[in-house]
Amino acid sequence: MIPFLDLQKINFKYRAEINQATARVVDSGWYILGKEVEDFETNFANYCGTKYCFGVANGLDALILIFRAYKEMGLMNDGDEVIVPANTYIASILAISANNLAPVLVEPDISTYNVNPDLIEKKITHKTKAILVVHLYGRVCEMEKINKIAKKHNLKVIEDSAQAHGAIENNKRVGNLSDASGFSFYPGKNLGALGDGGAITTNNSELANVLNALRNYGSHQKYQNIYKGFNSRLDEMQATILSIKLKYLDLQNQERQKIAKFYCENIKNNHIILPNYPQNQQSCVWHLFVIRCKNRDALQKYLHANGVQTVIHYPIPPHKQGAYQEFNHLHLPITEQIHQEVLSLPIYPCIIKNDIDKIVDLINNY
Repeated sequence: MIPFLDLQKINFKYRAEINQATARVVDSGWYILGKEVEDFETNFANYCGTKYCFGVANGLDALILIFRAYKEMGLMNDGDEVIVPANTYIASILAISANNLAPVLVEPDISTYNVNPDLIEKKITHKTKAILVVHLYGRVCEMEKINKIAKKHNLKVIEDSAQAHGAIENNKRVGNLSDASGFSFYPGKNLGALGDGGAITTNNSELANVLNALRNYGSHQKYQNIYKGFNSRLDEMQATILSIKLKYLDLQNQERQKIAKFYCENIKNNHIILPNYPQNQQSCVWHLFVIRCKNRDALQKYLHANGVQTVIHYPIPPHKQGAYQEFNHLHLPITEQIHQEVLSLPIYPCIIKNDIDKIVDLINNY
């Protein structure tokens, strides 16, 4: 079976460095908010091109904390609206509702699967305070258009960069294309830890000051709590692993881009809709390679029967989930079509050429 993702193989390349670094952490006796976290925050801020980076427990917490910080700063209040793509993983929307803010769902552009900027302005009301963009599958959203809309209406722009570590648009990396950005370091991400982890990047010093306290019980100084905060801290062990893997992220992304290009150039089947390979190669880091097929489930069964593991990202759109029954009545045809047709093929840096050739041949013969 060709696995959808082989984390053991990916991480084996760094085993010696990881063993040495984790031993250093164990021997240090300091495991929370120490030197390893500080070093990673500096390294990742420099990589993204931002002034500040704060390691947190996971990607969902990163987004939740950003919205909570804006509320603490008096820039958002209960009931305020946040524009968010309808075609996304549910975490993007959970971060909004967790702060008693109202998600306003906007359909994607079918050619990119990212939020359609031309539909955003129609959804803006006097209660709208922010636009949450999601760089889905590793492809950067149309940030120039979105930032212009936000500036016109005095809105904050927040990036969900959980799938797009290292992607570049107009010579800037994701995480530095907005007011603030949340990242996930879930093990399967382009930059993945060996457990949960996340980070927030920003250039705003006031926001940074609030975030730094919120992630640590609302405290800058031990036992002095300014806010009703969280316990959401990247630990030393994950931070040192991430610092190692960050050194190789661009090379890993280039490997993903090569695989994606090979798929796009060699899969030739009229039943299959391929993703658009962007003119600016750097604008997509291919966290996922997602094709569409009207008889998706049959295709998945065919590939599995022939030794290829695939995944559906995602089978049920957020507005049809039980968690959001208040949205179940909505009809969002583009989003619903995408969720009924998408299938993710294996794409990871250590996959061998013979396996890629086999996948292409199987799809072409489907």
